Amino acid sequence: MSLYSDAKNMAAKDPAAKNVLEVILLYAGFHAIVWHRIAHFFYRCRLFLLARLFSQLGRFFTGIEIHPGAKIGKNLFIDHGMGIVIGETAEIGDNCTLYHGVTLGGTGKDVGKRHPTIGDNVLIGAGAKVLGPFTVGEGSMIGANSVVLREIPPHTTVTGIPGRAVKQKQQRVPSSDLNQIDLPDPVMTEFIRLHEAIDKLEKRCEQMEKRS
Repeated sequence: MSLYSDAKNMAAKDPAAKNVLEVILLYAGFHAIVWHRIAHFFYRCRLFLLARLFSQLGRFFTGIEIHPGAKIGKNLFIDHGMGIVIGETAEIGDNCTLYHGVTLGGTGKDVGKRHPTIGDNVLIGAGAKVLGPFTVGEGSMIGANSVVLREIPPHTTVTGIPGRAVKQKQQRVPSSDLNQIDLPDPVMTEFIRLHEAIDKLEKRCEQMEKRS
C-alpha cells in the first residue's frame, strides 16, 4: 500500500490542505499511518516488542494510538486525529474517514477477535465509540459522539447513545460525502412524536369534558 496514495487522499479530502507535501510534512494523521505501517510490519514478523516500540513512538508524536496488530486498508483519512484509539483486532477497510476522539475498542477482557471490523467507505464522526467484535457495513456513517455496540448494515447512518439506525441508503455513499451536520437526531424525533401524541390526547380529553 502506497503512503503517497494515503497522503494524496488526505490532501484531496481536507480543504485546509494546500498540497500533498504539506500533508506529508505536517499532518499527524498521515504520520500516525506511517508509524503504524512500520509497527504492523514488525507485528506480522512476530517481533512484538519492536512493534510496540514503534506504536508507542507514533502515539507520543501524534496523540493517535493504533495497536500494531490492527489491520488498516488504503486511503485512510484521519482528520485532526488527537485521541483516536484503535485496538489490536480492529480492521479498517479502504477509503475510510476517522475524526478525532474516535475509539475502535473492545467491551471487556475477551481474547481473540474483540474489536470492530469497519467496511470500505465508512465515516466515523468525532468522539464516536465503536465497541465490540462486529462489522460496520460499507458506506455507513456514524455521527459524532455516538456509541455503537452492535452490527450496522451497509449504507446506514447511525447516531445517538446507544447508536440507532436513523437512515439507510440502497446506493453506495460517495467517499467525498463528509457532511455530518444534517444527520437525523433519533432522540429529538422521539420527543416530537411523543409531543404530538400528548397534544392529541389533550384535545380528546377536552372534547370528552365538553360532552360530559
